[in-house]
Amino acid sequence: MVALTKPGEAGRARYVFRLRVSSTALAGLLAEWDRCRWVWNQCVAESRAARKAGEDCGPARLDRMLTRWRGAYGWLGEGASVPQQQAIRDFAKARATALKGITAGLPVRQRAGMPRFKRKRLADPTLNYTRTAFRLKDGRLHLARGIALTVVWSRDLPAEPSSVRVYRDSLGHWYASFVVPAGVRPLPATGAAIGIDWGVTETATTTSDDHDLPHPRHGSREAGKLAGYQRMMARRKPKPGQAASKGYWKAKRQAAKVHKKIARQRQDTARKWAKRVVTDFDHLAVEDFRPRFLAKSTMARKAADAALSATKRELINMALKHGRDLRLVHPAHTTMDCGRCGARAKHALPLSERTYTCTVCGAVSSRDKNSAHVMLVRAGLNPAGADRVRPDGPSVRRAA
Repeated sequence: MVALTKPGEAGRARYVFRLRVSSTALAGLLAEWDRCRWVWNQCVAESRAARKAGEDCGPARLDRMLTRWRGAYGWLGEGASVPQQQAIRDFAKARATALKGITAGLPVRQRAGMPRFKRKRLADPTLNYTRTAFRLKDGRLHLARGIALTVVWSRDLPAEPSSVRVYRDSLGHWYASFVVPAGVRPLPATGAAIGIDWGVTETATTTSDDHDLPHPRHGSREAGKLAGYQRMMARRKPKPGQAASKGYWKAKRQAAKVHKKIARQRQDTARKWAKRVVTDFDHLAVEDFRPRFLAKSTMARKAADAALSATKRELINMALKHGRDLRLVHPAHTTMDCGRCGARAKHALPLSERTYTCTVCGAVSSRDKNSAHVMLVRAGLNPAGADRVRPDGPSVRRAA
């Protein structure tokens, strides 16, 4: 699995591989995770105390505390220092993001929450290592403190990795995520442009009928099976203060397997569609749609099953990987403007109205198809003049 680390940055990419973990390596990984989790929880406690006292609790202060902690607690000093330092970096980044939202005065539902304590049974292990704390030898991944892991190499790494993240998913499978420099792999030029509008009835409606992405309905097909396992969990849920039974954890694992299957199906569908679009078009005008507001609407379940954000992210990553020109268009009034003459309707169309009729030029088309053409016009990629666009390498730009 390959993905760019951040949409909009073509400098780095992540290559994820499955790990085969022996019993000895498993014990070492869990011990390292217990230490990193303790460091994280200490950072949460120190941050809360410093905030009440009106003091700063930045990474430098936490680094000094880590030095004292490793000297005071022998069991903490027995672990590698790099993953513990990376835990502090991750905490500082999460805290800075939360404080930024608070400072900006964003509503609670729109800002990230402050970092919380990580509980042993609920938090999945995650260990981050920089280049000085791991090495690759004879096809195996060797971590600090003598932890050796067997990597299932599904492909070769294009360059030497700068860091690696070792983590366990909800099914108990271990993975290694390597960060390597991402090179652009250009595709043959086609000179064509496409506009893309996101929706719920169809996940993506484009100006090309052959490249529309229908709603895959992966979640709805597995809804019955998932509901059955969730009912089993509800019946076997332990009372407060009691330990969960084996039957509860078995049902929880079965539900996690269904969730994992759905997520992989959605990702596979999104990647195959994105690769087809990027292969056939040089210039992409994409609606910069953020479907967060749909979570509280009557379309919440169907919108979540469509995985709009994940599909958009895969399209951006694929465009950056292959050097295509992708422009993000602000979604305001895209359903009110005419894709042919540019005239704007006086009133917004209700969701029940699926046909757009322009009162100026008389154009009649599907509501979503018209919005897709509006994306092209706003991005400056009108099909009549798309051949005159000369992008300089891969780009992700926001059109006005």
